[in-house]
Amino acid sequence: MKKYYLHNGTESSGPFDMEELKAKNITKTSPVWFEGMQHWKTAGEIPELTRLFIANPPPFTPVSIPEPTPKVEKKREERKILGLSKNSFFLVCGVLVLTTATIVFNNLQENRSRELRIKNHKTEVENYQLELKQKEIEDQKVQAVLQEKIEAERMVREKKQSDNNRLSEINKMLADYQNNLVVTEKKLQDASGFKLLRTAEEKKEQMDLLQKNIDSFRNEMSKLKNESDQLKLELEKIP
Repeated sequence: MKKYYLHNGTESSGPFDMEELKAKNITKTSPVWFEGMQHWKTAGEIPELTRLFIANPPPFTPVSIPEPTPKVEKKREERKILGLSKNSFFLVCGVLVLTTATIVFNNLQENRSRELRIKNHKTEVENYQLELKQKEIEDQKVQAVLQEKIEAERMVREKKQSDNNRLSEINKMLADYQNNLVVTEKKLQDASGFKLLRTAEEKKEQMDLLQKNIDSFRNEMSKLKNESDQLKLELEKIP
């Protein structure tokens, strides 16, 4: 059976069973504790103890009923404003105020709507102009790329044409040097075996000059052939 403890503010007492609590005349504010509770509670917070409370009626106070005062009927003459009764006047004023407020509100709404339409139109125009500007920039980029491509192709064509022209010049120069080489070698051969009234020193000087010319022709021809080979390699790399 559950046992209860009571506290009078100074010390606790108990344990008490339900029958013993009845004799204690506890109230709703009496502190109570039983095993399983963490803290003390008032008896009014414990459901099974509510049937133990004793209701004490408050002290009786006689109530005096005042005698009713007789009503004096006063007749008042209804006031009129602008030829209308007071109620009618206020009703008309209310209608006018409501109508005016409605008109003002509609005007404000119309002004806001018009401003919003103008703002939206301005935004659309700005967006359209921005799109045109962006498209123009994109077109300019495309044109720049095309122009660079055209310029690069033109430079390639010019380079190719220039190299071909140079090759033609080299071939012509090689042919000229080859002819001069053949002629000079023939002169050197003739000078070595041709006998005239000249000294050995003069013969040697003539042969040295011819040999120098031959070496010069061969040297120039070698340079031209190297240049020709280099140009041919460059032409092979050009698409």
